[in-house]
Amino acid sequence: MSIALLLALTAAGCDGESSVRISSTRSDDDGRGVLRVVESLQCPQTLGPLTRKGSAQAGGTICTYGGPRGAEVSLHLVRLDDETVDGVLAQFESRLRRDMPPSMPTNAAAAPAQTTAPGPEGDTATVQAPGVTIQAKGDDATVRLPGMSIVTEGETANVRIGGISIKADDSAGQVEVASGQGSVALQTQGDGTEVRTRAGGESTRATWILTDDRPSQARWRLVGYEARGPINGPIVVATVRTKDRDGDPIMDAAKDLVTLNVGE
Repeated sequence: MSIALLLALTAAGCDGESSVRISSTRSDDDGRGVLRVVESLQCPQTLGPLTRKGSAQAGGTICTYGGPRGAEVSLHLVRLDDETVDGVLAQFESRLRRDMPPSMPTNAAAAPAQTTAPGPEGDTATVQAPGVTIQAKGDDATVRLPGMSIVTEGETANVRIGGISIKADDSAGQVEVASGQGSVALQTQGDGTEVRTRAGGESTRATWILTDDRPSQARWRLVGYEARGPINGPIVVATVRTKDRDGDPIMDAAKDLVTLNVGE
């Protein structure tokens, strides 16, 4: 499994295309608890690198936070009423997309990946594409993308994609998926990378991240959200805007805010 995934990524980077697609689905029971029904948000003054700006707004349904280098996190409590979860999340996604550079037109020429061909065994092979770094040396390899990492050492591999963690050992023929059921979709095109995860089951557990090497007019390089809630709502959504492509500390803090309110 680890070898196939790495080969797929490497082939996508080496064939001159700028688009990388990864999809994965699981149907196992993830064993997580029931998410809480929230009437108003819990908004601590500080959490990790975040500091709350003012008091909760709109009757305790919105809290805003600031972070390093002007990062912004907004925590929202959304009652579904007659709307679907997908419809609500699409609205958040649409607003966040407007804060990023326009997507590259489909007929625009894409920049090819920068690669170094592997040499004799033990030499290092490197693939560089917008938002994608792949380095391989012998049986060891490292893959880094926003919200995703793969590290292999010989016959073992540790893979993290969004909220899904996979440990594979080719020698023992074992694969362990830590998060259970869910789906992951990742795409890079042009200068941007988009990661989307959705846990299975009736409750809402979703993550979406969009990064771009080109900063927007407001200098944003990463936007996204973390959303969770019980089947009938309400859902808690933490939106993120950062000026650093490595937004993991801010995304992690946003997830902690959501967890504080509704649980894992």
